Amino acid sequence: MLRFSANISLLFTEVPLDKRFQAAKQQGFEAVEIQFPYTLDIEFIRQELETQQLKLVLFNVDADDLLQGGEGLAAVPEKQQKFRQAVAEAVAYATILKPDVINILPGRCFDKTRLSLYQQTFKDNLRYAIEALSPLGIKTVFEAINTVDMPDFIIHSSAQVLSVINEINHPDLLMQYDIYHMQMMQENPANFIQQHADTIGHIQFADCPGRHQPGTGTIDFIELFSVINASNYQGWTGAEYKPFGTSKSSLAWLTEEY
Repeated sequence: MLRFSANISLLFTEVPLDKRFQAAKQQGFEAVEIQFPYTLDIEFIRQELETQQLKLVLFNVDADDLLQGGEGLAAVPEKQQKFRQAVAEAVAYATILKPDVINILPGRCFDKTRLSLYQQTFKDNLRYAIEALSPLGIKTVFEAINTVDMPDFIIHSSAQVLSVINEINHPDLLMQYDIYHMQMMQENPANFIQQHADTIGHIQFADCPGRHQPGTGTIDFIELFSVINASNYQGWTGAEYKPFGTSKSSLAWLTEEY
C-alpha cells in the first residue's frame, strides 16, 4: 500500500503555512513535507505535528535565491560557507523534527565555463551534508529538475543523479525522484522506478504538463502508482503539485486504491 505525504508548500495554500498541517490531516494525510520550514518556529512545528498526529517526512536545505531566479546555494563555489550555515540550520530543525530525508537542491550555473567547478562544489557540499545528517539517522537526497521550468539547472536527468550517487558511494545518499520533472525531460518514470527503486529515498509527483494533480495531464497514474507499489521502494510518495482548483477538490486521486 502506498504511503502518500502532502507537500504543504504547494498544497492547502488557501490557508497560511502554519494552518496547513491541520488542513492536511483533515483530508486524510498521515504525513507532510515542506520545501522550506524555516519561517516557522521549530517548537511550533513539533507541537503541531504531535497535535495533528502527523509525520514530517522531508524538507529542504535552504536554497538561497534559487526560487527567485538565482543560482541557488549548493553548487556556487563562492557560497560554500553560506551552504554550511544552511546545513547547520537544517540540522537544528532535523534534530527536533526527525524527518526521514533532507533534500538538497543542486541549483543553476549561468556561466557554462564554470560548470565543472559548480558540479565539483556540489559534490563536495553533498559530502559535507551527509556527514552532518548521517549521525541523526537521516538520509541525504538530491533531485534533478527539468530545464524547461528552470533553465541552467546543473542536474537535470536521472543519469546525472545516478552518476553522482555512484561517485560519492555513501549508503546515506539517495535520490529524490520527481516524476513531474523527469516526465518534462521526456524520461520514463515507470521504467526508471522499476529498475532503480533501491537508489530512491523519496518520490514526488505532479501531472505533466502543468504540474497539477493527477488527471489533469498525460501521465497514467494508475499504472505509475502500481509500479511504485510493486517495487521495493520503501519511502513516502509526496503530492507536490499546484492544485488546479481548490486543494480539497484536487484530491480525488487520494480515494483510489493503489
